[in-house]
Amino acid sequence: MLIISVIPRSRTGLLRKWILKGFIGENLALLPESPGTFSRINGNKIMKLETTTVEIKTIKAYYTPEEYLQLEEKADGKHEYHNGEIIPMTGGTTNHNKLAGNFYICLSLALDELKYEVYIGDVKLWIPRYQEFTYPDVMVIEGQPIYYGTNTTTVTNPRLIAEVLSKSTKDYDRSDKFLYYRSIPEFQEYILIDQTRYAVMQYVKTGDNKWILTEYEAENDKLILSSVNVELSLSQLYKKVNFAESVE
Repeated sequence: MLIISVIPRSRTGLLRKWILKGFIGENLALLPESPGTFSRINGNKIMKLETTTVEIKTIKAYYTPEEYLQLEEKADGKHEYHNGEIIPMTGGTTNHNKLAGNFYICLSLALDELKYEVYIGDVKLWIPRYQEFTYPDVMVIEGQPIYYGTNTTTVTNPRLIAEVLSKSTKDYDRSDKFLYYRSIPEFQEYILIDQTRYAVMQYVKTGDNKWILTEYEAENDKLILSSVNVELSLSQLYKKVNFAESVE
């Protein structure tokens, strides 16, 4: 038995796959008659070949922000968006979840009576200069959020952003993502939290294009968040975190 696969592109943007089945014998020639139908010439005889048709959808390479938001609303998991490309997000570890939650709780309690809003995980951030939608681990907004579009799922004006570092994203969080965040006018402070040990990196904006880096690496160190005037210890931040489990 001879099986031949022919995949021509159709005008509809789909790939139409023709599976041609016949017996190996003398010289084999194929004549197209209609989509999904071929003839086999064997000497002077013309014999029909059995065919089946399977449609394969092509993958779209570019999406507009509006298309991304529509797809993300219906998606099972979370995805980031970068300049037309949709990128799936990986799941986080229990330590990642604990660190983001501890940071969120400390800020929420400290800022409860003040004019700040604290968000965690599921709220998107739109960065217009770089055409970027992302999901920061924790954000703090001074005053009222400025939304992208007409819904309340995406904000544009964080004052403070915190990210819990993972093995797969730590280089991106320290470099390109920080570059994107710095284009936000309201953005004043960036916190990077290591989940494998006591280690926090704090970037604070001091002027135009000037940022100061402070590092904390001891359990009793005090992290002073200058953009919101909040202080917390690393022992609070790392409460119930088991470093032996950090394999994200």
